[in-house]
Amino acid sequence: MTTNRTTQETAPSAAKTREALIDAALTLFGTKGFAATSTREIAAAAKANIGSIAYHFGSKEGLRDACARHIVDTVQTVAGPILASPLPSPETGGPAADELLRAILERMIGFLVVQPEAGRIAQFILREMSQPTPALDIVYSGVFEPVHRRLCRIWELATGEPAESERTKLAVFTMIGQVIYFRIGREAVLRRMGWASIGSEEAARIAEVAGDNLMAALAARKEDKP
Repeated sequence: MTTNRTTQETAPSAAKTREALIDAALTLFGTKGFAATSTREIAAAAKANIGSIAYHFGSKEGLRDACARHIVDTVQTVAGPILASPLPSPETGGPAADELLRAILERMIGFLVVQPEAGRIAQFILREMSQPTPALDIVYSGVFEPVHRRLCRIWELATGEPAESERTKLAVFTMIGQVIYFRIGREAVLRRMGWASIGSEEAARIAEVAGDNLMAALAARKEDKP
């Protein structure tokens, strides 16, 4: 009876420790870089025993990869439902695909620009982009490639341009890039706009302008189509 009670009490504690280690590592790896971050710093930030890193992840590298998988899981939770929604049929694709792209754009802004966790995720990914490790492969195959491919397919339904064409791929990168700027350029945006913060109201105004930009780009592509 005592053993069962102990197990029940320690399992949630172990899960919380694992979560705290990932959260601390995500922040430290993003701000300092993988090589410059020590396991002792991570354990201290997580308020955990340094041996818990080896216990839960095997090594510092294992913890880094767990951070990458956490990012994949987070993005799939946020974007999964709308990205996995049925695509418009080719016959009715145009307007429906336009609105689906706009809805996805608004969803991206709601998470990337507003949610505090998105800042840590963006910082981690930017660090990986400049100093690639195997964690980038996890994020690329779990988030970047499938999300970008899906958006390109919707773009094709909206404009008639082939999903895998260079022009479509670049257009989708541009669409995503305007959202990411509001995260990585957050301080400049706050100062120039005179905002104290970016909350739901500010994000709605960003989404309105970004959505209008998207609709204009789609309209221009349709006009260019022979």
